[in-house]
Amino acid sequence: MMEINQFALYQLKPTPENRLIRFRSYAVLREQGIPVRYENYEQQYLGRIKKGETPTDIRKRLSEHPPRSFEGHSVSVSDVLVLNQAGEVTSYYVEPDGFVTLAGFIRLGSSGALISYETTDFHIEGKAGSWLAYDSIIIDGREFFLMEHTTYGAEAANVVLDADGKLVVDNVRHGFDEAVKQQIREYMNPQSVKPVPEKQEKPPLENWQKAYENGEYLRSAEMAEEQNYNMIDGRMNNLPSKPRKIGERISVLDRLHLKQAEIARKSGKPVLQMAVEEDMERKRH
Repeated sequence: MMEINQFALYQLKPTPENRLIRFRSYAVLREQGIPVRYENYEQQYLGRIKKGETPTDIRKRLSEHPPRSFEGHSVSVSDVLVLNQAGEVTSYYVEPDGFVTLAGFIRLGSSGALISYETTDFHIEGKAGSWLAYDSIIIDGREFFLMEHTTYGAEAANVVLDADGKLVVDNVRHGFDEAVKQQIREYMNPQSVKPVPEKQEKPPLENWQKAYENGEYLRSAEMAEEQNYNMIDGRMNNLPSKPRKIGERISVLDRLHLKQAEIARKSGKPVLQMAVEEDMERKRH
């Protein structure tokens, strides 16, 4: 196979049998029922496709500036120009003015292939009747066949099969158009399904954290002391610098909170954790 972004020029072999078809237009060959066969041709030149070049550009380049290694005659009617652009291989029959796209000129058929360009009576699983191959395309080194219903012809939608007879594209109405080519490429390169990430289990909570999440009375005590709900965080943000005097008595609750805060600072534990641990200790006794 040609490498990507290469072209090859084929010309008829100099044999007596080819005299009748040399320099004949494609329309004349069709009228006479003469197929364009790869076996009748030989490769005369292989080159690189320049960026943005079309078959017309390549024909002009070879005619006006033939390479030194080019040993054939000037590009003429009945020659075949084969282009491999981004992995898609297309063959063009050179006409007096322009080109005719050829189907099945370059073939990749192997002994193990189920479908070939000569397939005429193929039965597709799940579809009625028989089918024949009347066009083909090579993409990334693989050949795909446009199949037509042998009974209904153009009245029925076509399908695309690979060389193994597997259905690649269904309900094809406009041959190998860009949409069909895209579906073929998606068939060749299916998107990998990303595995769903496993749910991360939360680390086990400490007892004081459980109490905080469950909203037990210790949070309620904090809510009674804090000025705003957005300050409920397991810390006594509004602690006075010293116990307040309520009437004739010093606030026992202030003294408790200040003591807890002092112990928490020394131990490195949050006030809420300290309170929960003290509460659990009291319950054990």
